[in-house]
Parts: sequence; C-alpha cells; structure tokens
Amino acid sequence: MTPVLSARSLTFTYGTATALRGVSVDVEPGELLAITGASGSGKSTLLLCLAGILRPQTGDVVFSGTRLGDLAEAQRSKLRRGPFGVLFQFGQLVPELTAEENVALPLLLSRTSRREAFAAAHDLLGRFGVAEVAGKRPGQVSGGQQQRIALARAMVTSPRVLFADEPTGALDSLTSEAVLSEIVRIARDDETAVVLVTHDATVAAYADREVVMRDGQLDPPTETMRTDGAA
Repeated sequence: MTPVLSARSLTFTYGTATALRGVSVDVEPGELLAITGASGSGKSTLLLCLAGILRPQTGDVVFSGTRLGDLAEAQRSKLRRGPFGVLFQFGQLVPELTAEENVALPLLLSRTSRREAFAAAHDLLGRFGVAEVAGKRPGQVSGGQQQRIALARAMVTSPRVLFADEPTGALDSLTSEAVLSEIVRIARDDETAVVLVTHDATVAAYADREVVMRDGQLDPPTETMRTDGAA
C-alpha cells in the first residue's frame, strides 16, 4: 500500500536545541499511528512538521506526491483547511463563536456556501454527540464537549489525515475513552489516517502501530493492538 504521508530524514532545531535528528516515518491510509515518548523527545515537533505547520531544516515530507517543503506558507495553510485536520490538547476553539460556527469555520474560510458549511457542521455535531450544544459558546460547555466540537471541526473538511496532539491530555478517563473511540471510528469508517501524539500508554494502546521518540530520533517501532474497548 502506498503511504498517504511520508517523512524522510527530518531535522529540526530550536536555536541550539535539536528536536529532530534524521527522522523517517510513513503513514498508511486508514492507519492510526501513535507517536510516543517522554516530554522533550521531539514527538510534537515531528507532528507539526508532518502537518506542515513547521518546516524542517532538512529532509522531506511528502503528501500524495507533493513535497510540503516546496509549498508556500499560504499553500500549506490551505492543506489544513482541506486534506489535513488538526486537533490539539485544548481544542483551541474560537471563544466568541458558537459550537456550530466553530465547526463550520474551515469550510467558510474555503469559501463554501454558508448553507453547506452549516449543514456539514450540524451533521458532525450530531455524529459526535454534541448537537444539543450547537448554539452555545465554548465557555458554556464541558471540556469533553469542547474536545468533541474541536474533533468535529477537524473532520468537517473530510481530511485524509487527522493530526491529534495529546487530544485527551486535559480530559478525565471516561471522557478520554469516548473521544478516543470516536477517533478510532474515524480511521475505520472514513479511512482517514490518524497521527496521534501521546505520552500515555493507555492512549497509545488504541493505535494500530506505535513509534517511540527518544532524543529526537525514532526507536525501532513497536506494534500494538487496539484494546477491545477501543472498537
């Protein structure tokens, strides 16, 4: 199977601190890949490079035959309003907008009609079990609801790759399980590749494959099976 996303020999430094040291990794269509490691190991930097948010100093990230390094910032941003979805630990919802407006936002920025954008937002809020808070702002809903809204926003463009950086780090165990189950369902039902960064072995157990970062490099990958509760 041809990878949907490939990275080769990535290096990245913050000043004099090296975060990535020649990292190479492939992501298959519909695969849930967990990137794990201790704090400061480089796992979040790797995700940001894969998503085109950071540009590595050397090496290539290739998505469907396109080298992200050849794209201007505006073109890479456009990827994140289309084939790339991004979900962060704290959701990063726009506080002034309602849940429905937050979810519709990527489509509106891509000049989709308001009718289509809000219809898609309504459908996804229902899919993720938060339709009842569609008219509420982030500060009026729980943390778990906020993260489901953020997940709906990340999926509203039907991305081919979902990047999730510690998506359950701010949630309790029960809510974490619910959000992770939704992410697994996305990978299975939509054949969306998922790149999941986590320091939590329980979260990593939901993945099809786990790679471990240590000191800016990948250790040999460790295969893992999903737990029964993740189906």
